[in-house]
Amino acid sequence: MADVLRKGLLRLLGVVAVLTLLTAPTPAVAQEPQRTPVTVPALSDWTPEQGSYAFGAGTRLVASGAAARRVAETLADDLRSAGHGTVPVVTGASHPGDIVVQVRPSADAALGPEGYELRSGGRLSVTGATETGAFYGTRTLLQLLAQGDRVPAGRTVDVPRYRERGVGVCACYIHISLPWLENLVREMAYHKLNQLLLELKVKSDAHPEANTWGYYTKDEIRRLVTLGDRYHVEIIPEINSPGHMDPWIENRPDLQLMDSDGNKQPARLDVTQQAAFDYYTSLMDEYAQVFTAKSWHMGADEYMLGSDFVKYPQMLKYAQEKYGPGATPQDAYVDFINRVQAHAASKGRRLRIWNDGLTGANTVPVAAGTTVEHWLNVAVKPSLLITQGYDVMNASYSLYLVRGGFHSDTEALYDQSWDPRSFEGERLTSSAGITGAKISLWPDNGRGETENEVAAELWPALRHIAQATWGDPHPDATYAEFTARGAAVGHAPGRRDLTRVPVPDGTYTFRADGASYRVAVQRTADGYATLRGTDGCLEIRGGKLTLNVPLQPGVEATWEPCDGANTLQRWELEPAAGGYHLINAITRMAVTVTDDGRPVQYPPDQRTPALWHLS
Repeated sequence: MADVLRKGLLRLLGVVAVLTLLTAPTPAVAQEPQRTPVTVPALSDWTPEQGSYAFGAGTRLVASGAAARRVAETLADDLRSAGHGTVPVVTGASHPGDIVVQVRPSADAALGPEGYELRSGGRLSVTGATETGAFYGTRTLLQLLAQGDRVPAGRTVDVPRYRERGVGVCACYIHISLPWLENLVREMAYHKLNQLLLELKVKSDAHPEANTWGYYTKDEIRRLVTLGDRYHVEIIPEINSPGHMDPWIENRPDLQLMDSDGNKQPARLDVTQQAAFDYYTSLMDEYAQVFTAKSWHMGADEYMLGSDFVKYPQMLKYAQEKYGPGATPQDAYVDFINRVQAHAASKGRRLRIWNDGLTGANTVPVAAGTTVEHWLNVAVKPSLLITQGYDVMNASYSLYLVRGGFHSDTEALYDQSWDPRSFEGERLTSSAGITGAKISLWPDNGRGETENEVAAELWPALRHIAQATWGDPHPDATYAEFTARGAAVGHAPGRRDLTRVPVPDGTYTFRADGASYRVAVQRTADGYATLRGTDGCLEIRGGKLTLNVPLQPGVEATWEPCDGANTLQRWELEPAAGGYHLINAITRMAVTVTDDGRPVQYPPDQRTPALWHLS
């Protein structure tokens, strides 16, 4: 009996103990705080929630309306390119695990034309008041999925601080390959940059005398612009004038400015001639056949670089005849800008110019509505330009990347918390009147670096300008942490690896059109190949040099002493129809074979490239 009582008492004590545990206050369990997901640009207002969104085999893209479907279809393509498989685009009700893409003009007005809201939970939704806003939300999603198939639950409203966020590329003398430019468009969109300035030459039907290499065909530009339109990158064309016109007027001495000694200036357009204005605007109209941008950049920089208006008395004469005896020679230059502005406006386009020609020596103001891109510290400061009513973009020299020359110090800029208010020669306290900022790529020494080397330098600078123009310019405590952020999101889906050499290192016999060479192929560190024969390495040299590059078609490829630092000895083997085309990494021309067996370079649309068979 006592044993039974003892067992009953123990059971009762056990129940009491359990009840005590169930009713006692639970001690706080340490939980790791939910950190803001990693993106570039960084999210500024992430509100975490419990749980996560899981991307998986059953995920669908749910989109209603034409704009949302376009965004969803682009996202589907990018998900496939990023290795996430085929995700269907559907309409109707969403299910758990789906991604919902919405374009709602009635969405929160705070989103503006480019902002978006992203919500993550059982489903994931991206909402923009515009198609562009929704598109940028999908870029954030792609960056999150690049780090894993689960996205932390939460919400963000993400809106850019500046409306113009860009990259400028001078493909004006040295041809840059189309795949390289396509990669750039994809990378820009992935990081929410929206403006690509391209100073370049489009092969002209109206003025064949201007078609010196390196130009682009109209079909090539249409292909690039179509990609830009799809990825919400506005591609703004530039023909620099009235200075730096040599790619266009080297065969038109009648349009070249002549100094008081009778010397023609092959890079300067004579703005006092009506024929010069007609020629320039004719080129503008031809570009309008292939570019869809609502802006036109005319450059207008360095017109009197290394010289002075006093050497050109016709400029003062023109200005005084048009504007009176108080006019200055610089008024003739501004007059040309304003006439181009009026022509652009008549075609529905806004004019853009560089700032350095606006020295204050003019009495005629630049036409209202012109955007001034400020790169150089001159007498007329950005604050004055803004006060005068001009939109000003920050294109500072500190943001330049020059082939074989100055490279922007991205780490120093990041550590200084650089933002678009920091101009050359002046820092503003307000962002009012500042449209944004861009980095600029120039080919001053065209053989100084290859395209692939430029790309390696570009990506950190591109991510920095994306961050500084979209949000907080200093989201991480150190530059190392910021670069780790970039490494986490990786590169854009669909980006091509242009450093891949399609054949392994080794010795091959190259045969094409009766020519035969025994060649050792060796990959270079930047992803091209050197071709070493019995008499040295294959190189392009000779003929007319432009920015230190032999850009003359018909120049022979010769065997020269091998030099690992000589970029003109680097070649791209482009697969084609069972063989390969040989394209010089710097001149971007392909090797053809003459009737007498000599290898020479030509633009691919002028001579069919030789098809080299390797054995």
